[in-house]
Amino acid sequence: MKGIIHQLDKAFENRIRLGLMSVLTVNEWVDFNELKKLLDVTDGNLASHIAALEKKQFIEVRKRFIGKKTNTAFRITDDGRKAFESHINALENLLRNHG
Repeated sequence: MKGIIHQLDKAFENRIRLGLMSVLTVNEWVDFNELKKLLDVTDGNLASHIAALEKKQFIEVRKRFIGKKTNTAFRITDDGRKAFESHINALENLLRNHG
């Protein structure tokens, strides 16, 4: 079991980051307000988790204007997808072998 535990990625230990990556895994781009609503978090809370995942280059940020309003959206990177899939696989192995 020790080996499986070490396969879990600390970047995804927080439930907000886990939810954020789950949403981004199944959507091309998701804007900030939609993520905030889906995850039921404050602006600051979401921003701090986004910053942590962006720092690890697990998500990409796109800022643009829609009409006269700014829009910030996010998508998962290839590295982020690989890391998240590896994390989920480790969780599944843990449950399957020790649940």
